[in-house]
Amino acid sequence: MLIYMIRHGQTDWNAEGRMQGQKDIDLNATGRGQAMRNGEMLAHVLGDTVGRFDFVASPLRRTRETMERMRSEMGLDPLAYRLDERLKELSFGDWEGFTLAELAKAAPERVKERARRKWGFIPPGQDAESYEILSWRIGAWLNSVEQPTVCVSHGGVIRSCFRLIGGMDEDEACEINIPQDRILKIDRDAGVIGWM
Repeated sequence: MLIYMIRHGQTDWNAEGRMQGQKDIDLNATGRGQAMRNGEMLAHVLGDTVGRFDFVASPLRRTRETMERMRSEMGLDPLAYRLDERLKELSFGDWEGFTLAELAKAAPERVKERARRKWGFIPPGQDAESYEILSWRIGAWLNSVEQPTVCVSHGGVIRSCFRLIGGMDEDEACEINIPQDRILKIDRDAGVIGWM
């Protein structure tokens, strides 16, 4: 099963190194340009097969805008796609909106704990998640995919895909750079994953 995964375009919080999690932050000018270029590339890659693909996104504004700009660049109805709650970013709980430098001053021991075991670390706050918890949601979504799919989601979601499909170890999956200007091609059934 072929899946093209795209991380949403850049936001001001991305540029500032702030933990976004499930906060609903808009794209900035750079992010809008990234979305449009990814749409151009995807139009070239999919060509006349585009009608076979399901289009799905996380419900957060930055992913919806990315999808809509991409679809416009592809010559498609920008609003003809689905939303799936499971594709939301990892929740950083009370840490959302802060940089690691700010958190290191306010809660140095918790930041050190996170550095030691990032995959399993749950930040403080109600509804906060670890990468492990996120991977349960993403595993359920991956198992539900029934046709070739284009998905716009988040960095943590893509890290989970590297772990679940690519077999990447936990530490590497937590640290891998997830660009906002490239497309990840996944062959779910063959366990193959790589950037285009």
